[in-house]
Amino acid sequence: MSDFEPAVTAFILLKTKRAWLELSVPERVAAFQENVLPALKDKAEGVRWRYFDTEFYTARVTDIWVWEARDHQSFQLVVEALRETPFWDHYFEVVEILVGVENGYAKNYDPGILATVNA
Repeated sequence: MSDFEPAVTAFILLKTKRAWLELSVPERVAAFQENVLPALKDKAEGVRWRYFDTEFYTARVTDIWVWEARDHQSFQLVVEALRETPFWDHYFEVVEILVGVENGYAKNYDPGILATVNA
């Protein structure tokens, strides 16, 4: 996926639940590898995923998962796959899903408008 051009980016805001926190770190890794990864491998084609820890900066969400997808259907399949695992509502509360298009304004009006600034 070296020429990966996402059509959509989704931010899934999560809050860990007691069931997740009660697991040891090795148990968490195993739960993720056994329950979440197989579901994603079956359905998550044309997507890229990253995650960020936020629990030390906010009490509202503990993690943010960032999904970039080639198209909306690819992201929809990710959500459907996650909903079929204990990740969704057992280990984590899905606080909010925010979906956007990077620099959509410039794509629609003026390609010269800056989307990213490197200072």
